Amino acid sequence: MRTMWKGAISFGLVTIPVRMYGATEEKGIKFNQLHAPDGGRIRYKRSCSIDGEEVSWDEIVKGFEYEKDHYVIVTDEELESLPVQSARAIEIDRFVDSSEIDPIYFQRSYYLAPEPAGVKAYHLLREAMSDQDKVAVAKVAFRDKEHLSVLRLRDGVFVLETMYWPDEIRTPAFEELDEEVEVRPQEVKMARSLIESLTDEFDPRQYKDEYRTALEDLIQRKVQGQEITYTEAPEPSKVVDLMEALRASVEAAKAGKTGDGAAKTAGKKAEERRPARRRKASGE
Repeated sequence: MRTMWKGAISFGLVTIPVRMYGATEEKGIKFNQLHAPDGGRIRYKRSCSIDGEEVSWDEIVKGFEYEKDHYVIVTDEELESLPVQSARAIEIDRFVDSSEIDPIYFQRSYYLAPEPAGVKAYHLLREAMSDQDKVAVAKVAFRDKEHLSVLRLRDGVFVLETMYWPDEIRTPAFEELDEEVEVRPQEVKMARSLIESLTDEFDPRQYKDEYRTALEDLIQRKVQGQEITYTEAPEPSKVVDLMEALRASVEAAKAGKTGDGAAKTAGKKAEERRPARRRKASGE
Protein backbone atom coordinates (compact mmCIF):
# COMPACT_ATOMS: atom_id res chain seq x y z
CA MET A 1 0.00 0.00 0.00
CA ARG A 2 1.12 3.53 -0.76
CA THR A 3 1.75 5.93 2.12
CA MET A 4 -0.78 8.78 1.90
CA TRP A 5 0.33 10.93 4.83
CA LYS A 6 2.98 11.00 7.51
CA GLY A 7 2.51 12.58 10.90
CA ALA A 8 1.84 11.54 14.47
CA ILE A 9 -0.89 10.63 16.93
CA SER A 10 -0.82 13.23 19.69
CA PHE A 11 -2.08 11.75 22.97
CA GLY A 12 -1.52 14.24 25.78
CA LEU A 13 2.25 14.70 25.85
CA VAL A 14 2.79 11.36 24.10
CA THR A 15 3.59 11.51 20.38
CA ILE A 16 3.33 8.42 18.18
CA PRO A 17 4.80 8.87 14.68
CA VAL A 18 2.63 7.05 12.12
CA ARG A 19 2.08 6.52 8.41
CA MET A 20 -1.41 6.58 6.92
CA TYR A 21 -2.74 4.20 4.26
CA GLY A 22 -6.09 3.89 2.51
CA ALA A 23 -8.13 1.15 4.19
CA THR A 24 -10.66 0.62 1.41
CA GLU A 25 -10.80 0.40 -2.36
CA GLU A 26 -13.69 0.45 -4.80
CA LYS A 27 -13.91 -2.39 -7.31
CA GLY A 28 -16.65 -1.25 -9.63
CA ILE A 29 -16.31 -1.53 -13.40
CA LYS A 30 -14.96 1.67 -14.94
CA PHE A 31 -15.98 2.69 -18.45
CA ASN A 32 -14.14 4.95 -20.88
CA GLN A 33 -16.03 7.42 -23.03
CA LEU A 34 -15.79 6.67 -26.76
CA HIS A 35 -16.80 8.47 -29.95
CA ALA A 36 -19.79 6.43 -31.21
CA PRO A 37 -19.11 6.70 -35.01
CA ASP A 38 -15.50 5.42 -34.94
CA GLY A 39 -14.87 4.15 -31.37
CA GLY A 40 -12.15 6.70 -30.69
CA ARG A 41 -11.29 7.45 -27.05
CA ILE A 42 -12.56 10.80 -25.76
CA ARG A 43 -9.70 12.86 -24.33
CA TYR A 44 -9.95 15.90 -22.10
CA LYS A 45 -7.32 18.61 -22.26
CA ARG A 46 -6.31 21.08 -19.57
CA SER A 47 -6.53 24.39 -21.38
CA CYS A 48 -6.29 28.04 -20.36
CA SER A 49 -9.52 30.03 -20.69
CA ILE A 50 -7.53 33.13 -21.79
CA ASP A 51 -5.18 31.94 -24.53
CA GLY A 52 -6.75 28.54 -25.22
CA GLU A 53 -3.37 26.79 -24.95
CA GLU A 54 -3.02 23.32 -23.40
CA VAL A 55 -1.44 23.54 -19.93
CA SER A 56 1.04 21.10 -18.36
CA TRP A 57 0.77 20.10 -14.69
CA ASP A 58 3.86 22.11 -13.68
CA GLU A 59 2.12 25.32 -14.83
CA ILE A 60 -0.99 24.77 -12.70
CA VAL A 61 -1.43 26.53 -9.34
CA LYS A 62 -4.27 26.70 -6.83
CA GLY A 63 -6.58 29.73 -7.00
CA PHE A 64 -9.61 30.81 -4.96
CA GLU A 65 -12.30 32.83 -6.73
CA TYR A 66 -13.19 35.66 -4.30
CA GLU A 67 -15.12 37.62 -6.96
CA LYS A 68 -16.40 36.72 -10.41
CA ASP A 69 -13.27 35.95 -12.53
CA HIS A 70 -10.97 37.30 -9.79
CA TYR A 71 -8.66 34.83 -8.06
CA VAL A 72 -6.08 34.80 -5.30
CA ILE A 73 -3.28 32.24 -5.74
CA VAL A 74 -2.28 30.07 -2.78
CA THR A 75 1.01 28.14 -2.94
CA ASP A 76 1.80 24.72 -1.46
CA GLU A 77 4.38 26.37 0.81
CA GLU A 78 1.71 28.71 2.20
CA LEU A 79 -0.62 25.80 2.84
CA GLU A 80 2.09 23.86 4.67
CA SER A 81 2.94 26.88 6.84
CA LEU A 82 -0.62 27.40 8.11
CA PRO A 83 -0.60 27.69 11.95
CA VAL A 84 -2.76 24.58 12.44
CA GLN A 85 -1.41 21.80 14.67
CA SER A 86 -3.59 19.17 12.99
CA ALA A 87 -1.59 19.57 9.77
CA ARG A 88 1.23 17.63 11.38
CA ALA A 89 -0.52 15.46 13.96
CA ILE A 90 -3.74 13.63 14.73
CA GLU A 91 -4.74 15.64 17.78
CA ILE A 92 -6.82 13.49 20.17
CA ASP A 93 -9.32 15.77 21.90
CA ARG A 94 -11.34 13.31 23.96
CA PHE A 95 -12.64 9.75 24.21
CA VAL A 96 -16.34 8.92 23.80
CA ASP A 97 -18.51 5.81 23.62
CA SER A 98 -18.65 4.61 20.02
CA SER A 99 -22.46 4.43 20.20
CA GLU A 100 -22.63 8.22 20.64
CA ILE A 101 -21.57 8.93 17.05
CA ASP A 102 -24.21 8.78 14.33
CA PRO A 103 -22.85 6.77 11.33
CA ILE A 104 -23.97 9.58 8.98
CA TYR A 105 -20.84 11.46 10.05
CA PHE A 106 -18.41 8.79 8.81
CA GLN A 107 -16.63 9.55 5.56
CA ARG A 108 -13.50 7.47 4.79
CA SER A 109 -11.34 4.90 6.57
CA TYR A 110 -7.53 4.89 6.80
CA TYR A 111 -5.08 2.49 8.46
CA LEU A 112 -2.39 3.94 10.71
CA ALA A 113 0.89 2.04 11.05
CA PRO A 114 3.65 3.11 13.45
CA GLU A 115 7.04 4.38 12.40
CA PRO A 116 9.90 2.36 14.02
CA ALA A 117 10.37 5.03 16.70
CA GLY A 118 6.70 4.87 17.71
CA VAL A 119 6.09 1.12 17.95
CA LYS A 120 6.09 0.95 21.77
CA ALA A 121 3.83 3.97 22.22
CA TYR A 122 1.51 2.57 19.51
CA HIS A 123 1.24 -0.72 21.44
CA LEU A 124 0.68 1.17 24.69
CA LEU A 125 -2.26 3.17 23.33
CA ARG A 126 -3.64 0.05 21.66
CA GLU A 127 -3.58 -1.91 24.93
CA ALA A 128 -5.16 0.98 26.83
CA MET A 129 -8.06 1.21 24.34
CA SER A 130 -8.52 -2.49 23.57
CA ASP A 131 -10.78 -3.37 26.53
CA GLN A 132 -12.99 -0.28 26.30
CA ASP A 133 -15.80 0.39 23.87
CA LYS A 134 -14.54 3.89 23.24
CA VAL A 135 -13.15 5.82 20.29
CA ALA A 136 -10.88 8.84 20.27
CA VAL A 137 -12.26 12.03 18.75
CA ALA A 138 -9.51 13.91 16.93
CA LYS A 139 -8.72 16.43 14.22
CA VAL A 140 -6.26 16.03 11.36
CA ALA A 141 -5.52 18.09 8.24
CA PHE A 142 -4.49 16.65 4.89
CA ARG A 143 -5.42 17.19 1.24
CA ASP A 144 -6.09 20.90 1.82
CA LYS A 145 -8.74 20.27 4.46
CA GLU A 146 -9.00 19.73 8.20
CA HIS A 147 -11.04 16.67 9.13
CA LEU A 148 -13.01 15.85 12.22
CA SER A 149 -12.24 12.19 12.84
CA VAL A 150 -12.32 9.25 15.21
CA LEU A 151 -9.56 6.81 16.03
CA ARG A 152 -10.58 3.22 16.71
CA LEU A 153 -9.09 -0.27 16.74
CA ARG A 154 -9.77 -2.98 14.17
CA ASP A 155 -7.91 -6.30 14.35
CA GLY A 156 -5.17 -4.67 16.42
CA VAL A 157 -4.62 -1.82 13.95
CA PHE A 158 -5.64 1.80 14.47
CA VAL A 159 -8.18 3.01 11.95
CA LEU A 160 -8.73 6.71 11.36
CA GLU A 161 -12.30 7.47 10.29
CA THR A 162 -12.61 10.94 8.79
CA MET A 163 -15.99 12.54 9.41
CA TYR A 164 -18.14 15.30 8.01
CA TRP A 165 -18.36 18.50 10.02
CA PRO A 166 -21.78 19.20 11.58
CA ASP A 167 -22.51 21.98 9.08
CA GLU A 168 -21.87 19.51 6.22
CA ILE A 169 -24.77 17.27 7.27
CA ARG A 170 -27.95 18.29 5.48
CA THR A 171 -31.14 18.73 7.47
CA PRO A 172 -33.80 16.29 6.24
CA ALA A 173 -36.89 18.18 5.08
CA PHE A 174 -39.49 16.19 3.17
CA GLU A 175 -43.07 17.42 2.83
CA GLU A 176 -44.37 13.87 2.39
CA LEU A 177 -43.42 13.03 5.98
CA ASP A 178 -45.55 15.88 7.32
CA GLU A 179 -48.75 14.17 6.18
CA GLU A 180 -50.93 12.46 8.78
CA VAL A 181 -50.96 8.69 8.18
CA GLU A 182 -52.95 6.11 10.15
CA VAL A 183 -50.94 3.00 10.99
CA ARG A 184 -52.98 0.20 12.58
CA PRO A 185 -51.55 -1.69 15.60
CA GLN A 186 -51.83 -5.05 13.82
CA GLU A 187 -49.77 -3.69 10.94
CA VAL A 188 -47.04 -2.59 13.35
CA LYS A 189 -47.16 -6.01 15.03
CA MET A 190 -46.81 -7.81 11.71
CA ALA A 191 -43.97 -5.48 10.62
CA ARG A 192 -42.13 -6.25 13.87
CA SER A 193 -42.68 -9.96 13.24
CA LEU A 194 -41.08 -9.52 9.82
CA ILE A 195 -38.11 -7.71 11.39
CA GLU A 196 -37.72 -10.55 13.90
CA SER A 197 -37.85 -13.15 11.11
CA LEU A 198 -35.10 -11.32 9.22
CA THR A 199 -32.90 -10.70 12.28
CA ASP A 200 -29.52 -12.48 12.20
CA GLU A 201 -25.84 -11.86 12.86
CA PHE A 202 -24.03 -9.68 10.35
CA ASP A 203 -21.50 -11.62 8.29
CA PRO A 204 -20.09 -9.50 5.42
CA ARG A 205 -18.80 -12.68 3.73
CA GLN A 206 -22.40 -13.59 2.88
CA TYR A 207 -22.66 -10.63 0.53
CA LYS A 208 -21.18 -10.06 -2.90
CA ASP A 209 -21.49 -7.45 -5.60
CA GLU A 210 -23.92 -9.25 -7.91
CA TYR A 211 -24.18 -6.27 -10.24
CA ARG A 212 -20.40 -6.20 -10.78
CA THR A 213 -20.36 -9.97 -11.38
CA ALA A 214 -23.14 -9.71 -13.95
CA LEU A 215 -21.44 -6.75 -15.62
CA GLU A 216 -18.10 -8.59 -15.83
CA ASP A 217 -19.92 -11.56 -17.41
CA LEU A 218 -21.63 -9.26 -19.92
CA ILE A 219 -18.31 -7.66 -20.90
CA GLN A 220 -16.60 -11.05 -21.24
CA ARG A 221 -19.38 -12.36 -23.51
CA LYS A 222 -19.18 -9.25 -25.68
CA VAL A 223 -15.38 -9.60 -25.94
CA GLN A 224 -15.92 -13.17 -27.16
CA GLY A 225 -18.41 -11.95 -29.74
CA GLN A 226 -21.43 -13.69 -28.24
CA GLU A 227 -24.91 -12.44 -29.06
CA ILE A 228 -26.48 -10.53 -26.20
CA THR A 229 -30.19 -10.85 -25.52
CA TYR A 230 -32.07 -8.39 -23.38
CA THR A 231 -34.85 -9.07 -20.90
CA GLU A 232 -36.95 -6.34 -19.39
CA ALA A 233 -36.93 -6.15 -15.62
CA PRO A 234 -40.35 -6.91 -14.13
CA GLU A 235 -42.33 -3.98 -12.83
CA PRO A 236 -42.37 -3.82 -9.03
CA SER A 237 -45.70 -5.04 -7.71
CA LYS A 238 -47.94 -2.40 -6.21
CA VAL A 239 -48.97 -2.90 -2.60
CA VAL A 240 -52.76 -3.13 -2.50
CA ASP A 241 -53.21 -4.75 0.92
CA LEU A 242 -50.33 -3.78 3.25
CA MET A 243 -51.31 -6.35 5.89
CA GLU A 244 -51.41 -9.16 3.33
CA ALA A 245 -48.04 -8.09 1.91
CA LEU A 246 -46.51 -8.14 5.41
CA ARG A 247 -47.98 -11.57 6.16
CA ALA A 248 -46.62 -13.01 2.91
CA SER A 249 -43.22 -11.44 3.61
CA VAL A 250 -43.07 -13.02 7.10
CA GLU A 251 -43.91 -16.46 5.67
CA ALA A 252 -41.26 -16.09 2.94
CA ALA A 253 -38.63 -14.93 5.45
CA LYS A 254 -39.33 -17.86 7.77
CA ALA A 255 -39.14 -20.32 4.88
CA GLY A 256 -35.85 -18.79 3.72
CA LYS A 257 -34.37 -18.85 7.21
CA THR A 258 -35.31 -22.55 7.58
CA GLY A 259 -33.44 -23.32 4.37
CA ASP A 260 -30.42 -21.26 5.46
CA GLY A 261 -30.43 -22.98 8.84
CA ALA A 262 -30.34 -26.41 7.26
CA ALA A 263 -27.46 -25.38 5.01
CA LYS A 264 -25.52 -23.91 7.94
CA THR A 265 -26.07 -27.08 10.01
CA ALA A 266 -24.86 -29.27 7.16
CA GLY A 267 -21.83 -27.05 6.67
CA LYS A 268 -21.02 -27.14 10.39
CA LYS A 269 -21.23 -30.92 10.51
CA ALA A 270 -18.96 -31.18 7.48
CA GLU A 271 -16.46 -28.85 9.14
CA GLU A 272 -16.56 -30.94 12.33
CA ARG A 273 -15.80 -34.09 10.32
CA ARG A 274 -12.77 -32.65 8.52
CA PRO A 275 -10.28 -32.72 11.44
CA ALA A 276 -11.17 -36.36 12.15
CA ARG A 277 -10.46 -37.35 8.54
CA ARG A 278 -7.17 -35.44 8.58
CA ARG A 279 -6.09 -37.19 11.79
CA LYS A 280 -6.97 -40.56 10.28
CA ALA A 281 -5.03 -39.82 7.12
CA SER A 282 -1.94 -38.79 9.06
CA GLY A 283 -2.08 -41.92 11.23
CA GLU A 284 -2.72 -40.10 14.51
